[in-house]
Order: sequence, then C-alpha cells, then structure tokens
Amino acid sequence: MRLQLSVLAYNLGNLWRRLVLPPRIKRWSLTSLQQRLVKTGGRLVKHARYYWLLLAEGHLTRRLFGDMLRRIWALPVPAG
Repeated sequence: MRLQLSVLAYNLGNLWRRLVLPPRIKRWSLTSLQQRLVKTGGRLVKHARYYWLLLAEGHLTRRLFGDMLRRIWALPVPAG
C-alpha cells in the first residue's frame, strides 16, 4: 500500500510539473517543489466579503503563484 501511495504522489508531482509550472521552474526536483511550494507557510484571512491568502515571501512569489493559478484555470475541463 505504501509503495502505491508513493507512486501516486510521484505521478501527481510530475503531472503538476508538466501542466501547471512555468518553464523556469520545471527543472526543479520533486523534493525542491515540495519544500518550496507545498511547505510554504501562509494563512487565510477574511476581510469584509473577501478572503486573502497571505503567503510567506521567502518561498513563493505572488507572480509565480498567479502564473500557476492562471495555468490551472486554463486547463481544459473533461466533458461528461
């Protein structure tokens, strides 16, 4: 079971890298991606009617995060 989870995590990481990441960081290893993108500290703040995601500045820039979000929204949605 643990091997299957590891293979699934590896495949999801590679899929994420191929489809979402900008070209300048596609060469990062999966460990680097995990440490710099997934383990980024942050908090969700609600102010009035809006939610703000405040991220630690040291790991993930606002521009890079915005690039990834735009690439996710641009992915085709499967029909059916």
